[in-house]
Amino acid sequence: MYLKNYTAGDYTPGASFLKQLLWYFIGCPLVRSYWLPFSEFKVFLLKLFGAEIGQGVRIKPGVLIKFPWRLSVANDVWFGENLWIDNLAQVTIESNVCLSQGVYLCTGNHSWRDPNFRLITEPIALEEGSWIAARAVIGPGVTVKKGAVLGLGSVASRSLEAMTIYMGNPAQPMKARIIGN
Repeated sequence: MYLKNYTAGDYTPGASFLKQLLWYFIGCPLVRSYWLPFSEFKVFLLKLFGAEIGQGVRIKPGVLIKFPWRLSVANDVWFGENLWIDNLAQVTIESNVCLSQGVYLCTGNHSWRDPNFRLITEPIALEEGSWIAARAVIGPGVTVKKGAVLGLGSVASRSLEAMTIYMGNPAQPMKARIIGN
């Protein structure tokens, strides 16, 4: 690898330099703050910086979002403490999704074949009713289909099928998710 030759290529953060500065120095610290536990204010700030957010979204302290203008969240979504949405590409979260404590969503990586460490980005999509358990990691290009569960500390580098519980690193299907009494 020749890191001195690295460039971002044609990648751009998707916002003006001023907007990025305002986000990094004002918006991001306020959304991440433990001193402001109010979800409504954090939702307001995220929308102010370009996020699309529905109703009933709950945001716990410590949440870190790289680029709110690349975030789309539907209704009744929960963001657990210390969630990190590292969204160099679009992240789309449908309704009734739970992102537990310490979850990491990563939309970017580097090519291990490229001697100049080329940046690769791909979107992440979390479909209706999915649940990402504490300390789980989701990689670039992954879609978590409707109702799927990614278990505690698991790593998804490939898309997860609907209504299936996954565990491990790499995440493997364990059993069907059955909802009911």
